[in-house]
Amino acid sequence: MSLLDNAVPSSRAFFRHVLHRLGRTPGCLLVLVITLHSVTLQSQTGTGDQVQTRNLRFDLSALVGYRTSVTFPTEQNLQGFSPRLVLGAKPSYGIAAGVRLDEDDLIELRWARQNTNVHLEGGAPSLSEKVFLDQLHGDFTHEYILDDWPAWARPFVIGSIGATRIAGGPNNSFTRFSFGLGGGVKVYFTRQLGLRVQAEWLPVVVSPEVGSFLCGGGCVAHLTGTVVSQGEIAVGPVFRF
Repeated sequence: MSLLDNAVPSSRAFFRHVLHRLGRTPGCLLVLVITLHSVTLQSQTGTGDQVQTRNLRFDLSALVGYRTSVTFPTEQNLQGFSPRLVLGAKPSYGIAAGVRLDEDDLIELRWARQNTNVHLEGGAPSLSEKVFLDQLHGDFTHEYILDDWPAWARPFVIGSIGATRIAGGPNNSFTRFSFGLGGGVKVYFTRQLGLRVQAEWLPVVVSPEVGSFLCGGGCVAHLTGTVVSQGEIAVGPVFRF
């Protein structure tokens, strides 16, 4: 059945009249054919561009978590004891932003803060002193797209390197090299929005030694050069664009 057969009577007469006029004018018929061909090509090109998925190159994450305590060994006191400076376990928060090398690999810059306190154990009694732990790390993440996992869930491993600063005041702070190793999973609700859950081991290298650190109540601790560890569990939304 042709297009003319499907048309209503008035429309059928109109189409016949147009075709009859075009048939008597070969130049007009040629122009019509070329025009229809051009429109078809443009339509196909536009459809292809719409079907093609745009790559999402940037990630932005807001994270909240919980960090474990950190114990810093100190020099022996006059009584022969080796007290320990303890950084309390407290919640943490931060933000991470990065760029994807491909769909699996991501490089991010991540800042995290923990509002906590320090006190001395195994020595003279001391009051608790409020301190801030600020950590700035470069994160290197590899996500796995597994056949036996749902498409919206991606496990990942993460390695990080950077610096950690612990400060109790303008003249009572130190900054040292730190790094991290961990992993987790990202759950994507859409291509642009997901949820990130991760756990990480975060050692801090206390070298060179910290000459003195006030720990409340007039206490002064001399931290010895060593590696101390902290753990963190964090969760937060992931925005891709």
